[in-house]
Amino acid sequence: MLTIKEYSVELVKDPFGILTGKRFEFVCDLDVPEEDELYSEQGIYLRVIFLDDEERSRIVKYDFYERTTDQYLDFDMEPEEEEQLTAFCKEHLQEEG
Repeated sequence: MLTIKEYSVELVKDPFGILTGKRFEFVCDLDVPEEDELYSEQGIYLRVIFLDDEERSRIVKYDFYERTTDQYLDFDMEPEEEEQLTAFCKEHLQEEG
């Protein structure tokens, strides 16, 4: 399961209008246990692009990064982690700005 220590959210402009609805960028600092393969002493954060439209809200894309180096980490989430993250993003959309 994901443990989010802190996060930020902001509305992302879509100059091309490719996707209907609003896009938001979440940046979430994660608390990763040492025994987890994702663990790094430098810390880990998750960058999420989240789409909120009238029919459906969903994660468009997410990426893991090492905190101090901003190095991309090639990891995928488990389905239950994606569900947890989707619920988190839906809950915190109103805090944008």
